[in-house]
Amino acid sequence: MRRIVITGMGAICALGNDAASTWKAMTQARSGIGVIERVPADQLRAGGVVAEIKGFDPTSRIAEQRAAMMDLAGQYALVAADEAIAQSGIRFEGENASRTAVVVGTGASGEATRDDQYRRLYADNASRLHPLGIVKMMINASASHISMAHGITGPTFVVASACASSNHAFAQAAMMIRSGLVDAAVAGGTEACITLGTLRAWEAMRVLAPECRPFSAGRRGIVLGEGAGMFVLETLEHAQQRGATILAELAGAGMSSDAGDIAAPSDVGAAAAMRAALRDGEMSPDEVDYISAHGTGTQANDSTETRAIHQVFGEHARKLAVSSTKPMHGHALGAAGALEMIAVMGALREGIVPPTLNYLEADPACDLDYVPNVAREMAVSAAVSNSFAFGGLNAVVALRRWK
Repeated sequence: MRRIVITGMGAICALGNDAASTWKAMTQARSGIGVIERVPADQLRAGGVVAEIKGFDPTSRIAEQRAAMMDLAGQYALVAADEAIAQSGIRFEGENASRTAVVVGTGASGEATRDDQYRRLYADNASRLHPLGIVKMMINASASHISMAHGITGPTFVVASACASSNHAFAQAAMMIRSGLVDAAVAGGTEACITLGTLRAWEAMRVLAPECRPFSAGRRGIVLGEGAGMFVLETLEHAQQRGATILAELAGAGMSSDAGDIAAPSDVGAAAAMRAALRDGEMSPDEVDYISAHGTGTQANDSTETRAIHQVFGEHARKLAVSSTKPMHGHALGAAGALEMIAVMGALREGIVPPTLNYLEADPACDLDYVPNVAREMAVSAAVSNSFAFGGLNAVVALRRWK
């Protein structure tokens, strides 16, 4: 079987506008969550608290003509991909162009454009809308712009599975590389969902909270975030042939569907995805040192995920470090797994596990080691990253440290 390694990573989120600053903030237990600036806070309940990207000027990193044709979600994806490709050093010349894929996970995409168009139509009674509205809001735009900007002519598409989108994108990219369809892939996730319409819709579900405290007693819900994380995946042989620096090995991916409730999570489905990832990566449960949890901060998710971890890891579950970085970068929905991949990569490479911020005290239903509030230095040889989505869709990736 072809081994898959990661040779480049890029990110943008409320913690920083690149992967290095995002990782540094995670190790320093800093949060990017605060009162919203993009939308008047008095139009929102729960104080209008979000994890929004600040200080981002797209024209400083994207050609002005291209940036004008893009929604924020596409812009975030492209700047993260640019960073990952630059770090990797991969070039898309000759056969490399057609033997590289682009797979981007996103839950909705185009929300800023969609929100603006509808406001003009329904509130302003505009008779004409922006001529580029469709190409900005279409869900595949982010993958297309990465392809066009870098001349990548292999399979290019998006994967949409709500909050599991990024991990499904990694899994899809890995399957194409293993099958021999391509030798490399630019894969990750993006989301730009901080708009008045989206926030009001989430408010209606009564899951937004003024703070995010996963696995803790007193947790009340999620805080929305935004951003993108993109990575360069390629075969070990391909990376070694071109002398690339290998950051980590993507050992396996597992997917499952609950086939149950549209919103309520299932420990059975979550456990099935984790088992599948370990089996795919030929990894025994006791090899795993760290789990980057889905850890949303809702009552249902965190207790369900805890039960699933117990089912998969048995007695070894008590030895695992389990943390959620969502109290730092918010819940970025389709981009969540990609941003959390930054945490996993950092843990594997630097031996630092990011903490679960805002943890107050133990909940009997959540009885694992959640690395509360302070980052922990520890050797991490193998890690698992969980993503579980509305609709009962579960996607998990397993990684190994590259030695």
